[in-house]
Amino acid sequence: MNYTLDDDHAVLQQSVRDFATRAIAPGAAQRDSEHRMPPALRKELADMGLYGITVPEQYGGSGMGCIASSIVVEELSKQCASTGVHISAHGSLCVEPIAMFGTEEQKAKYLPGLASGETVGCLALTEPGSGSDAGAARCMAVEKDDGWHVDGTKIFTTNGEEAGLICLIAVTNPDDKRHRLSAFIVEQPSPGLKVAKLEEKLGICSTSTAELLFEDCVVPKQNLLGEPGQGLRVGLTTLDGGRIGIAAQALGIAEACLRESVQYAAERKQFNRPIGAFQAIQAKIADMAVAIEASRELIYRAAWLKDQNRPHEYEGAMAKLFASETANRAAHECVQIFGGYGYCKDYPAERLLRDARITEIYEGTSEIHRLVIARGVMKALEQNWSSTL
Repeated sequence: MNYTLDDDHAVLQQSVRDFATRAIAPGAAQRDSEHRMPPALRKELADMGLYGITVPEQYGGSGMGCIASSIVVEELSKQCASTGVHISAHGSLCVEPIAMFGTEEQKAKYLPGLASGETVGCLALTEPGSGSDAGAARCMAVEKDDGWHVDGTKIFTTNGEEAGLICLIAVTNPDDKRHRLSAFIVEQPSPGLKVAKLEEKLGICSTSTAELLFEDCVVPKQNLLGEPGQGLRVGLTTLDGGRIGIAAQALGIAEACLRESVQYAAERKQFNRPIGAFQAIQAKIADMAVAIEASRELIYRAAWLKDQNRPHEYEGAMAKLFASETANRAAHECVQIFGGYGYCKDYPAERLLRDARITEIYEGTSEIHRLVIARGVMKALEQNWSSTL
């Protein structure tokens, strides 16, 4: 197997790493404290072309793929996990469903703005009563002469405040369990749509997480995304790619934990020695390094499969599960290495700990991913067993 990035990916990695070190890292703590992502930063991301990494070239993007987007999210998240998930949610949760399921007219209308960063995208899927059970959504879209009339609430919408375009999953046929949901493209602002609440969160504080309220919001009929009744497929396919992005975010956080731990262990002295000279600290650093390398291999494997248009649900679930738990273990150990300073906002360890926690929850909890992985293992064993009969 070839473990070397090709020239295009290597150049992308270095350019984003340099950009993130120069433009993202210096203000990360302040943005976290102020709970905001300044428009000037979004413009820099746009100027770097990071909003359009996966947008096909004919619509103004780079036309790269999941490996490329994973590299981008990883490098951004090393410096600021909020910026990493901002780009990840835009690309994997809005650009990709439009690119995969949209009509040619929808692609031509919406993808150029998403590619340039003029428009930020998001996915409105989760509701107060439907988290892991996406099929239990209650937000309703009723077809009338003038369009689809949408009523309901969506929560935990990453980029929900700044998004100019929303991929919405809503109920269109409540009596059909298999084809109960449909997907729509909703422009923001629209009459009848408002941001009802911005969540005050433990981590990833400088990106918005919004509650969206739809009250007789009329969506044009031509903004149906995919076929009627295809909404669950659109949503779950979107999440298959989205969890690779969150795995890349988690990897970036874990790498930041390792970087900060090594630097601090070399500088901090106790008993007239750097604490990095003690075996207890070295063991923590070694465990972080091993888990980070394993996470990267799982992520890149899942991303490669996606880029090859091959099934990747099982591999993406493994990558997201392992990388997110790696990030949380690394963040815990990072705080432990920093000791009392790790608990203080003057140092980055506490922010890394707060940012890491969400990676085990959104885009599918660890518990859900274990179910996905177990089903994949059992299915493979059944098929192999059947083939020997």
